[in-house]
Formats: sequence, structure tokens, C-alpha cells
Amino acid sequence: MKKKKKPSLLLSLGVAAFLIGGGAATCWVLVQKQPVLGLPPGANLIPKDASIALSVSTDPNQWQQLRSFGTPQTQAAFAKTLGQLRDRFLSSNGYNYQRDIQPWAGKEVTFAYLPTQQTNPTQSSSTLTPPTHNSSQQSVVMILPIDNPLQAKQALEPTNSPLQQGKWISRTYKGIEIKETKTGDALNIASTQYSATVLDRRFLVVTTNPKATERIIDTFGSSESLANTPGFREALGKIETERPFARLFINVPVAAAAAINSQPQLSAQNLAQIQQQGLAATMTIKPEGLLFKSISWLQPNSDKKYAVKNSAVKMSNRLPANTLMMMSGGNLQRFWQDYIQDAQSNPLTPFKPEQIRSSVKKFTNLDLEKDLLSWMSGEFSLSLVPLPQDNSNSGENQSAANPAPGLIFMVKASDRAAALTTIQQIDQVMSNQNKFKVEKTTIGNNPVTNWIAPDRELTITQGWLDENVAFLSLGGGVTNRIVPQPKTTLAQSDRFRNTVPLELKSNNGHFYLDVERLGIDSTARFLTFLFQLSTDPNTQKTLTNQLLPIRGIGVTAAVSDERSTRFDIFVSLKKAGVPKPLPSPTPERFSQPSL
Repeated sequence: MKKKKKPSLLLSLGVAAFLIGGGAATCWVLVQKQPVLGLPPGANLIPKDASIALSVSTDPNQWQQLRSFGTPQTQAAFAKTLGQLRDRFLSSNGYNYQRDIQPWAGKEVTFAYLPTQQTNPTQSSSTLTPPTHNSSQQSVVMILPIDNPLQAKQALEPTNSPLQQGKWISRTYKGIEIKETKTGDALNIASTQYSATVLDRRFLVVTTNPKATERIIDTFGSSESLANTPGFREALGKIETERPFARLFINVPVAAAAAINSQPQLSAQNLAQIQQQGLAATMTIKPEGLLFKSISWLQPNSDKKYAVKNSAVKMSNRLPANTLMMMSGGNLQRFWQDYIQDAQSNPLTPFKPEQIRSSVKKFTNLDLEKDLLSWMSGEFSLSLVPLPQDNSNSGENQSAANPAPGLIFMVKASDRAAALTTIQQIDQVMSNQNKFKVEKTTIGNNPVTNWIAPDRELTITQGWLDENVAFLSLGGGVTNRIVPQPKTTLAQSDRFRNTVPLELKSNNGHFYLDVERLGIDSTARFLTFLFQLSTDPNTQKTLTNQLLPIRGIGVTAAVSDERSTRFDIFVSLKKAGVPKPLPSPTPERFSQPSL
């Protein structure tokens, strides 16, 4: 029997972080015109075993719009980074982008990571061999389309061009001229041999390894390119959008194999359990932030199928408008089953299934799967909600000044009788084992049970809403936020509707995080707990700085079909205003050429 699987929200959040935090900043060499729809430029040149490919727009207007986001501090830091990259990749080699590159450059530039040693692109993750330490370093490839070959020739081939000044040596491979140089990095710490060539007068190819250039030439015109990766074309068609700023592809098995040496927790056994073939995303700049459309799909030989049932529809209608965070899904029982499977192939999973089982057993004396999840096959949500300042105000504009909001968990019971039996058992355990006071009371017309800790510092409330929805709340008075049903719900609030992408009408859940109202420090603590991040000061400082420009994050997940899943992600950003010009070039900082 084929296994059913549903998507993970966390993976697409990881993609968002990659594009926001790293992808944009590393691509200043690029600033011109608007991109085209279809395959990324160079997709027919990049070998199938590339682990990552990232295409970025060269439209100066889009870069200007991107630079307008953030705070004055983050805007200045981004400008400094772009200036440093310009100096290293252009100014230090005697080039000026507007004069030498922009007149002939294409509408997008593509970057790719290739393994040093060629791998068999037809291998599944179960047969991929982990790289050795020396082969784990990947080569970087840049492919820039040439829209005007004549202008490119005039800019790159005059005798006074840096390419003709003795810093480069020439050789040929399969009749194609290649120029190469050996140079150190900005600090002269390491030495990298760069390589460049032009293919078919249409593509400028630059790599950090001569062998990578040869592999690009070998791939050109063959069927072993990224464009022919199983599912690649179909997946990109499902997330195609006009004028994307960036497009990302991750070859999941190859990327996982490349990560083994840097992540000791990963093993060949983990590789064998990977079922995904790829993950792709587009990033579009919107007036209020960045919109990501992403898709993941399974390997051709995978025996798994996604359960095509998008049933998360009502949880945001049960929460108040001022909810600070919500994670929801369509089936908690299936979510747990998929979580276990994902943890088997990914030892970096923050919470180990056995640890969760053990904690539930210790606190309730119940078996997680047998006693609890057996009746939890309906939709569910976990939320952070501000504690009431008074019972009359639950609108979205109420202040969230309390640093410790209440926690609310809701799940639709698929077997209410079994649920009632389990709750009675918990009552006994809370009273006899944990010495909590069990108090039966009502809120409005709703009967509830309070479990009150011996020191009265902690109160857990359990009860029922309509349609067999059970809830559990933690935090004094927070139950009043959902009982009775709030007059203005989260689904109706402008913050939620402006943050969470709603294009996927039939979906399998949302993630919503109001960073601005929860506060930077509280958000950092929440994310540190959620992803089990290090609490050392440097990690926390980096996390805080990354959160500074963000107002909120919204995710919508959906099962597209039996082989693929969709995620739409929106990152709402603060606006710092019209950006100042970049710092003046300072090529004298580099004592050697640097491509």
C-alpha cells in the first residue's frame, strides 16, 4: 500500500530565509532589465547534478525597490554589502557596471553550485554516494545571458580590457576558448582559480573551477542538463509568475549529499530515506514585501503519494483578530505520521518524535498515538494570543504589551466519545499524579475544566467549542478570547489578510506570525524554541538583526496533486524610504584581481 504524505511548512520557511538573507545580497553583479517567463537562463547549460540554482533579475528598478525595504540601519547595512560586492567583482577588475555590463547583459543572471566530482544524475537518493571531504566543496557557476553580442565584444575584448591585461591565460576545450586566472580572495586567505568563457555568443559563463567550466561545455546541447531534471519543467510551470525578482531550484538528494560533511548528524542512511526530488520557488517584490511561490515534488521512483485533501478551513475563524501567531493544518494525525517520516530522513529535526512521546507519557501517563492522536484526525491549530486587558476588547488593534501571551491549542475530534474517555483519564492523572486542582466551571454557557497547579502559578483550561472542536488553553483569562466566539476573528482582520497569501483557496493550513506586535525579543524567543536554535549571544544577535525589517510572515500550504505540494509565503517588510546611492567604489582595497 502506498504511503500518504503531506507537506511541511518549515521547509518552505527555510527557502524564504535563504532568499531573503542570502540570495539577494550575493548577486550585485546583476542590475538591469526585466526577466522572462519560462526556464531560468542557463538551465540548458547547468548539469543535472547541480545542487542549487538561483536566478536573479538584473532590473535596476527592482533592485531599487528591494533596497527601499527595512529600517534605516538594515538599509545602510545592505547598501554596504552591495558596495563591497561591487568592489570585489567589478571595480577591482577595472569594470563599471553601467558602462561595461549593463548595455549588453540579459534580463536575469543564474548562479549554480556544482559538485567538484561529477555524479550520476539518474541516481536516486538511495544510491547517491556521500562525497569525500575533498570532493564536498562545490564549484560556483555564474551564467549571464548576452542580449547584445556586439556590445559585449566591444566591452570585453579591447586591448585595454582587464581580460587582456595579462591577468588571464587562455586555453581551449573542445574548440571553445577559455580564459583563466588564479587569484586570492579579498583577504588573500585562500586561492581560487577562476574560469570564464562565452558559449554560442549568447552566454557568459564564469566559474570558480576550470573543471566546472568544462562540465558546462559538455552539458551544452546535451540531454543531461538541469532543464531535463525529472519534474523540473512541470513544477516551474505551476509557480510561474510575471516579473519575478528571483527563482530558486534545490536538487534535494544532491544538496543533502553535499551537506553530509558539514552536518555530522546526516548519514548515508538518511540519504536513502529522502523521497523528494526538488524544491523550486519564485520571489516577487510586492509594494508591502516579498511574495514567494514554491513547490516541492517527489522523485520518479518514490512509492509515496500525497493525500490530496485540503481541509484546513475554519481555525482562523475561531481565533480573535489580535492573534499573534497561528499554525494550522488539516489533519493532526496525518501531520504526526509525516513528521515521524521526515525526522527519519532529517536528523536535524528540532523535536525528536521519541522526545515528544516521552514528554506526553511523563506528564499525562498516556500513549501519544494510542490515547490521543487516535481521535485527532481533524483540522487543528496552535496559537499565541494576547492575554485580555479587559474582557471587552479583543480587536486587532489592542496592544500586545504582555511579554508572555497565552497559548491556545484546538483540534476537531474525529471520535468525541474516545476524546471524552481520554480527557477523564487526564483529569485523574492531573489530580493524583501532578497534584493539580481539577475545577469544573463555566465560561458563558460553555462548561470547562481548569487544571490549577499547586502554587496556582499555572492554569490549564480544557473545553469544547461547536462542531466537536476540543481546545486547551494556557494563560490566565486567554480562554475568554475564544469563548464565546470572538466578534472580530483573525480571518477577518486586515493584518492576517494582508500577510497570509490567500490565492490557494483550497489549502492544507496556514502559518501566521505578527512579528511587529509580538515584538522582536519575543519573536526571537519563539523562533529559538520552535527551531531549537542556539542561545549563544552571537546567534541571538544575528536572529534579532534578521527580524528587525520584518513586520509579519504568512504561509499557505496546499497539496497540489499526488506528487507535488505548494507553498505560498509572504514576508511583510518595513519601509525605510528611497535608498541612498551606494558608497563610491574602492578598488584599491584589493591587491589582486578578483573575479
